[in-house]
Parts: sequence; structure tokens; C-alpha cells
Amino acid sequence: MSSFKQHLKVMIVDDQRTSRMLIRDALEQIGITQVIFAVDGEEALKAMMTSPCHIIISDFNMPKLDGIQLLKAVRSYAPIKKTPFIILTGRGDRELVQKAAQFGVNNFLVKPITVPVLQKTIEAVVGRLQ
Repeated sequence: MSSFKQHLKVMIVDDQRTSRMLIRDALEQIGITQVIFAVDGEEALKAMMTSPCHIIISDFNMPKLDGIQLLKAVRSYAPIKKTPFIILTGRGDRELVQKAAQFGVNNFLVKPITVPVLQKTIEAVVGRLQ
């Protein structure tokens, strides 16, 4: 019997390769293996329009389209507007948190991430990962 998490398709949006790899490795340790990468918000948006993912984990600081702009774009495009959106943040930026909350972010993930925290963050959004 295949589990719920094996069907979860997660998009990681981050302009830093190391960061993308770290998150992917952590997701794999949780048992989430369907992972797609985007290097900026623009690429992520295009990918979401052609083959939507179940969850977006996006960095805040990126060229072209940053995390908040991507969140706004996702929320304003009907077919994907309910997609759970988790923003990665490197600092306790109150302003960023407030802005993201205003645009309907589902959760935050503070770098550096750990596997247990990543799992809790995702479960808070999609429910228990069996």
C-alpha cells in the first residue's frame, strides 16, 4: 500500500543550489520523493501552471520574482490558488512574516532547517504524513 506522502509532489523554489539540495535531502528523509526545483519565482509560476505541485516551499530572497511576489501570483491564479505555500526565511523578519500572512501563506520555515522541523511544518499544512 502506497502512502500519502509518496504521492505528494513538492516544489522547492530557491536560487541557491545548496539550499535546494538540503531541502530535497530533508524531504527524502521524511519519505517525500517527488520533488521539483525552480530557481526563482518566475520559473516556479510557469511550472505550477503546466504541472501543479501539492506544496510549494519557497525562499523569500530571489531574483526576478521573490517569495512574496510568487505567493501573490499563486493566490491570484484560480487553478492553483489553494496550493499550500511555505516560505523559507533566514531571519526573524517581522515585516516579511506580516506581509506573507496578509497574502495567505500557510506556514514559515526558518533556515537552517532540520528534518523534524520540516516534517512538523508540512504536517501543520497537509496533516499527518503516514
